[in-house]
Amino acid sequence: MSRISVRGFAVASATAVTTVGAVVGVASGSTPAADDNNFEAAAADTTLLADIPAGRQAQVQTASLTQQADAQASAADAAAKKSAEETARIQAAKDAESKKQAAEAKEKAERDAKKREAELAASRSSVRDASSFSAQGSYSVAEVQAMARQMMPADQFQCFSNIVTRESGWNYKAQNASSGAYGLVQALPGSKMASAGADWQTNPATQIKWGLSYMDNRYDSPCGAWSFWQANHWY
Repeated sequence: MSRISVRGFAVASATAVTTVGAVVGVASGSTPAADDNNFEAAAADTTLLADIPAGRQAQVQTASLTQQADAQASAADAAAKKSAEETARIQAAKDAESKKQAAEAKEKAERDAKKREAELAASRSSVRDASSFSAQGSYSVAEVQAMARQMMPADQFQCFSNIVTRESGWNYKAQNASSGAYGLVQALPGSKMASAGADWQTNPATQIKWGLSYMDNRYDSPCGAWSFWQANHWY
């Protein structure tokens, strides 16, 4: 009689098969007794396909394929989950690095702003008032420019100079015959500068003081006045 062994198939009852393995066929009859003994020992926990009712054999084979498909699906799900976790980890690392760089950039900008403010404050604290200059009978262009440098923040002097150069050529006695504008900044009328000092006609420091006040009040700064002047050729 021929027997067919289903290795790994465990039959919990006459109708329930829970584990399916490989099907191995073994022909008997001429097999030595020793071989039969070895076979029986190896197959002690094996259910014979012949022992399974014919109507259940197809179910056993179908169950085997289903288990294989389930195992492959589980492996695919595990791989997909692992891939998703790795992608999320990489993205989280990128986000963290971006946040770090943004924080560092913000911190640097704040440090630079504080540094500029400190420098500006230091520059302003060193500004001299018009009254601190001794009156002279006359002033050279270099002397007038030196006064101006000392009476305003360093970052505003060039803008102030640009305007004065075009308005009066740094001549504190410059007068426009047609309009009556007078002095370094060509105040119109010149008598406006009396608010800065009675010596507005002869003292360039008084004219500079008035000009700075005018530019700050109307344009926020000499550089603001210069920007307006460039667009309009007056201020």
